[in-house]
Amino acid sequence: MEARAGMTAGRATYTVDEVAVLLDLSRGNAYRYVREGVIPAKRVGRRWMVPRKTFHAWLESCEADAV
Repeated sequence: MEARAGMTAGRATYTVDEVAVLLDLSRGNAYRYVREGVIPAKRVGRRWMVPRKTFHAWLESCEADAV
């Protein structure tokens, strides 16, 4: 899957595959981090959804911790 600028325009969530592309992770590692709670996500039925605002806040906190 290739990240495109408009692929999530107007949506409130990312898929785990989209998060994997954004973080340059393998699909398997992205799902593992979601299941372990490392990446914030919500289970909706059988699907994992990653709220965009929560994801970006988490990403910024990770960057702040690294500095």
